[in-house]
Amino acid sequence: MQPLNGVRIIEFDGLGPVTFAGMMLADLGAEVVRLTRDASAGPAVFDEVGGAVLHRGRAFVPVDLKSADHRERILTLIDGADAVIEGFRPGVMERLGYGPEVLQARKPALVFGRVTGWGQTGPLANAVGHDLNYIGLSGVLHAMGEADRPPSPPLNLVGDYGGGAMLLVVGVLAALVEARTTGRGRVVDAAMTDGAALLGGLFQALRGQGMWSERRGANLLDGGAPFYRCYACRDGGFVAVAALGPRFYSALLAGLGIDPAEAVQYDIAAWPAFQARLAALFASRDRDDWSAHFAGTEACVTPILSLGEAPKHPHNQARGTFHDGLPRPAPLFDGKAAEPGPKTALTLDQMVTKWSHRAG
Repeated sequence: MQPLNGVRIIEFDGLGPVTFAGMMLADLGAEVVRLTRDASAGPAVFDEVGGAVLHRGRAFVPVDLKSADHRERILTLIDGADAVIEGFRPGVMERLGYGPEVLQARKPALVFGRVTGWGQTGPLANAVGHDLNYIGLSGVLHAMGEADRPPSPPLNLVGDYGGGAMLLVVGVLAALVEARTTGRGRVVDAAMTDGAALLGGLFQALRGQGMWSERRGANLLDGGAPFYRCYACRDGGFVAVAALGPRFYSALLAGLGIDPAEAVQYDIAAWPAFQARLAALFASRDRDDWSAHFAGTEACVTPILSLGEAPKHPHNQARGTFHDGLPRPAPLFDGKAAEPGPKTALTLDQMVTKWSHRAG
């Protein structure tokens, strides 16, 4: 049994962060119902691409949010829910008649979680955009990538999932705890710009102390340090080198046969030349050869696995990190992982009956 067993959540189907948040909440044990667009209302939103992971563990119920016939049954479902999550642009839920004022007037303890790129307020609140735009405004994107080249998109992990979905989940869970004490729900406004900026808080703090340069590839954690970056190997593979502390750095030098007197760790002026030296060394052997060479040491050198290789790694297999090649729910509770739940299809009437039966 997972920690959120007994919690019921309505997810209004959408793209990106709200979908990931629904998956997380379902993985944690909540009963999440995903309201999807039915055939009469137009094409379905993002279904099978990624759906094996992002849509797992919850029922999906086709609805027409503009239909008066569907409205009363949808509201009945929401009356039995602890929280609603949605990812539409500001004002859409209000125009559809499902805004927080309406729903919390019916059920004061309802938590209403909303996630957008720019947030519910501010000059850009109604502007269009995607992950890259949001993290660009947060200052975080500027710090990523190689020096003298455009910033590198970090997939959509920082905006959609880190800054958006994860902050939405944290906000919803905090509001659920409060609602059980006060009987009053909250409206959670999770903006990807806010979340990405928060994730970058350490680097803003370092910059304020003069310890972080605005120039990419010139800092301790952005690839500027030769002992904290990735290197290409002879076979086309890559290794991650993360020998940050003095003892780990010493182990790295020992493994590479380098005299410590020739490579003072924080001689920043010497970093470019030492980085070139390490690049030549790592390019002289295959990735898995380096992995075996440094195994059991404290040098913090590990292989960089592809998406296809990761499920086959012994550590991931021992922990059950992947299930049938796909990531399983995380984190573990009491040392046990939850089994990923399936996607299930129900009609609106079936879902209303199911929840009414449970309520009874």
